[in-house]
Amino acid sequence: MILISKIGLSQDYQSEFQKYCEKSDSLNQLITLKKWESENPNDPELFTSYFNYHFMKSRQEVLSLTTDQPSGESLVLKDSLNKNAGFLGSQIHYSEVELKKGFAKIDEGINLYPNRLDMRFGKIYVLGQIRDWANFTTEIIKTIEYSAKINNKWTWTNDEKFNGGEKEFLLNIQTYQLQLYNTGNDDLLRNMREIANKVLEFYPNHVESLSNLSITYLLVGEYDKGIEALLRAEKINPKDYIVLGNIAQGYKLKGDKSKAIEYYQKTAEFGDERAKEYAEQQIFELKQ
Repeated sequence: MILISKIGLSQDYQSEFQKYCEKSDSLNQLITLKKWESENPNDPELFTSYFNYHFMKSRQEVLSLTTDQPSGESLVLKDSLNKNAGFLGSQIHYSEVELKKGFAKIDEGINLYPNRLDMRFGKIYVLGQIRDWANFTTEIIKTIEYSAKINNKWTWTNDEKFNGGEKEFLLNIQTYQLQLYNTGNDDLLRNMREIANKVLEFYPNHVESLSNLSITYLLVGEYDKGIEALLRAEKINPKDYIVLGNIAQGYKLKGDKSKAIEYYQKTAEFGDERAKEYAEQQIFELKQ
């Protein structure tokens, strides 16, 4: 009965906290968290709620005047000659004090409940939001290592079983890789490479990570290393036309026309109509 009472109490506090989140009522959020903590200080949902509270509180939107157009909506300011003089738009800043408190809470939760994947992914999400790419990468790698240790047997919010297994877990890691790639910052290719190598350490046949690894080399002109990773992927799935097309592109960049044509021909053979059309166009151009 005591156990049942504590579970019921936890769920009540959790729903109460969520209610105040929806109202953006930070005062009552904190009051609820404090009551919750006094009743059940080691409740895993308490740690995630504290983390959310501090992250939301850290987020500050401020108006700023810039000469370059900011992302999102902005107001264009004109000078006396009706030329653009600047832009007035909102920018998001994060309070380091609140972030530090939030990370302390989620780290405490992860230490107590290391199998809770939502805690780890929540922390990675926030690190991505604040563009702390070094710690973003470190946390992903730690999560990959621990996932291998427990054979991907994770739990989720309210200690529910995470049913995704290896496939879903690696799909999430791939999303983080895409997040790094989409920054357009070549300095972060090393971060992508580090993550890809860590995945391949435990899942050597993960084609997506081999492709990611190849990208980190091809984009900086290390064509042989990029092609080598893709050839490994080809051995795993010889009919993967995306891999075949990337190999062809690697050889094209390297200047090896005959090899590029060979792999564009394979791409045309196994690819869909769009891939076939593109490969044939590339073959035509390479033969000129």
